[in-house]
Amino acid sequence: MRSQSRKNLVLQSQGSMLEEDMNGNNENTLSSKPRWGPNTKGAKTLKQLYTPGKRIQELITFYLCNVLIVWHIYYIIRHVECGSIVSTFSALFLGILSADFASGFVHWAADSWGSVQLPVVGKAFIRPFREHHIDPTAITRHDMIETNADNFMLAILPISLCIYLFYTRPDEVSSFYNFSVYVWFFMVFVCLTNQIHKWSHTYFGLPSWVTVLQKLHLILPKQHHRIHHIAPHETYFCITTGWLNWPLEKLQFWSTLENCITVVTGVKPRTDDLKWAKGGAM
Repeated sequence: MRSQSRKNLVLQSQGSMLEEDMNGNNENTLSSKPRWGPNTKGAKTLKQLYTPGKRIQELITFYLCNVLIVWHIYYIIRHVECGSIVSTFSALFLGILSADFASGFVHWAADSWGSVQLPVVGKAFIRPFREHHIDPTAITRHDMIETNADNFMLAILPISLCIYLFYTRPDEVSSFYNFSVYVWFFMVFVCLTNQIHKWSHTYFGLPSWVTVLQKLHLILPKQHHRIHHIAPHETYFCITTGWLNWPLEKLQFWSTLENCITVVTGVKPRTDDLKWAKGGAM
């Protein structure tokens, strides 16, 4: 299987694919120019496509979502008698699994399909994925807003729906309470995903509690995530905890989806990603 050979390569090399080697200082053995890193043409171009308008969108969605998260948990705590310890822990576990799968699906879709040249979504949402493969440590230089705002944006609609239910159906809370708790955990871990992803690329200065969580595989571990960063980046897409990567790869979930899409549309996955990896530009 394609992912197994890549996993073996990672283990055999004992970490030779460290992201620290992707900082633009190492040179391609076949070229005088670096294969990746912030000094490559593609990385510089993609960085410049981060616009003031995009920053404004991130600021709005980040702070709006934080307000909604607090509002939502207020309703949950206010009606806590409608739940139980078992249902809460079930919601927590299912929320984490759902976030891990959602992170994989979004990651796979943005890595494999679409183009930076697509109107609106290309520069705003696909660009960061292209930049990340050329310059994996760029995410460690992003502030909290740039790192997390797009994930917070994804949480706005589901959390708003739950708040709406609490506000408009106060006499029926017991009928949707457990679902609402699940949505809260699901969305909170969606919001945390890119921060967790950033930590998986950060090798210095991490709080000890973060490294402990990584070692326990309660959040995405560094070594585990390196498997995805072996070109052509076609496996191990889940980046919240990474728990679902192995079973999804065993099921050939992503490759089956890709084959179906290619059969129907004739489009091959990761063609745009490959162009940027070869130094392509707008």
